Amino acid sequence: MTTPHDTTAAGPLTGLKVLDLATLFAGPLCATMLGDFGAEVVKVEHPRKPDPSRGHGPSKDGVGLWWKTLGRNKKNLTLDLSSPGGREVLLKLVAESDVVIENFRPGTLEKWHLGWDELSAANPRLVLARVTGFGQFGPYARRPGFGTLAEAMSGFAAITGQPDGPPTLPPFGLADSIAALATSYAVMAALRGRDATGRGQVVDMAIIEPMLAILGPQATWYDQLGYVQPRTGNRSTNNAPRNTYRTGDGKWVAVSTSAQSIAERVMRLVGRPEFIDEDWFATGAGRAAHADALDDAVGGWIAAHTRDEVVTAFERAEAAIAPIHDIRDVLADEQYRALESITELPDPDLGTVKMQNVLFRLSETPGGIRWTGRGHGADTDEILSALGLSEADVTALREAGAV
Repeated sequence: MTTPHDTTAAGPLTGLKVLDLATLFAGPLCATMLGDFGAEVVKVEHPRKPDPSRGHGPSKDGVGLWWKTLGRNKKNLTLDLSSPGGREVLLKLVAESDVVIENFRPGTLEKWHLGWDELSAANPRLVLARVTGFGQFGPYARRPGFGTLAEAMSGFAAITGQPDGPPTLPPFGLADSIAALATSYAVMAALRGRDATGRGQVVDMAIIEPMLAILGPQATWYDQLGYVQPRTGNRSTNNAPRNTYRTGDGKWVAVSTSAQSIAERVMRLVGRPEFIDEDWFATGAGRAAHADALDDAVGGWIAAHTRDEVVTAFERAEAAIAPIHDIRDVLADEQYRALESITELPDPDLGTVKMQNVLFRLSETPGGIRWTGRGHGADTDEILSALGLSEADVTALREAGAV
C-alpha cells in the first residue's frame, strides 16, 4: 500500500516528458509540480550562466537552498540554445518530449530558430508553455516582466495594507507561484486536448492574468456599481469580526466569521451575546460596518488569555480560529505533521534537508520527491548519451561551448 506521498510509487504523470527551459520562478515551479507527480523533467540551463535561482536567497556552505526545492525531481542538462549545436540537441529532445516550458521574452526562441513552427515541426504533439510577464502580444509583451509587476498591476497591492498606509507587496513570490499553478493546469488541459485531436498547442500564460483571476469579482463590481475595493488592513468589507488579535502571552491569532453561525458563536464565547440581537448583526456587511465594536469585544477577551487558552476555547465553541505561525510553528504543528506537509530528504550536499512536500494527496497514484535539486549540468552526459550521441559528439559540443 502506498503512503500519501510515496517516493517509490509511479505517479499519475509517469511517462510524461517535460523540458524546463525557464528561470525565476513561475515556469520552473510549474515543471517542479509536474515532476512531483511522476513526469520526467529535464532542466536545461546555459553552460556558463546557471539558473539564477541557484543563488537566490540564503545558502549554506555555498549551496543554494531554494534550488534544492525548485530543482527537485529534475535531471540537469547544460545547453546553449543560441548555438547551432545547442539548437540541434534541443530539437532532438523536443522530438521525444511532451511539454516544453519556457519564459524567454517573446521573440527570443524565434531569433534562435526555435519558435513554435520549428518545435511543432520536430514534434506535432508537443505542448509549448510560454510563461511571460505580459503574454505573447500586446503593447507590453516585450517588457521585462516579474511577479512583482503582476502583484502591482493586477490590483492586489492596491487592496493590501492598512487603510492609511501604502499599497503593499507580498514578501515572497506570490504571483509567480499562482502562475505556476495556473500553468500546470493549462498544460494538463492542453494535453487533454491533444488526446482528443492528436495535435499539440501553445499555452500563452501571462503572469498578470492568474493574479487578476484570483482577486474575485472586482471587475464585475466596478462594471455594475462603480465600486473600487479599498484597503481595509486585516478587516473585510463582507463580514466581521475578522482580524488578527494579540493574546495575553504576546502571540497572535486570526479569527474569521464568514458564516453567520460562527459569528454568533464567537460573540457568545467572548461574553457579548447582546450583539447578536442587533438588527445589523444579521448580515456580514452589517457586522463589517460595526467592526470597531466587534473588534473591541473580541480583542479584549483574547488579550486576557494565552494563545493556547484562546485556541482551545474557540475549538470547544466550534468557532473558526488559527494561530499565526512562523516557520518554526509550522514545523511543530500537529496538523501539518499528520498531513506530512513537510518532509525530510537525503541530499548529497546537505546530508538531509526539510522542504514542503508535494501539493496534494492522491489515494491511488500519489506523488513523491525522488531527489532534491541537483548540480548544474549533473546529468548532461547521461541525457546526451540517451539521445544517441557518442563521446566524440559530446566532446565536440563541449569544445564548441554548446553544452
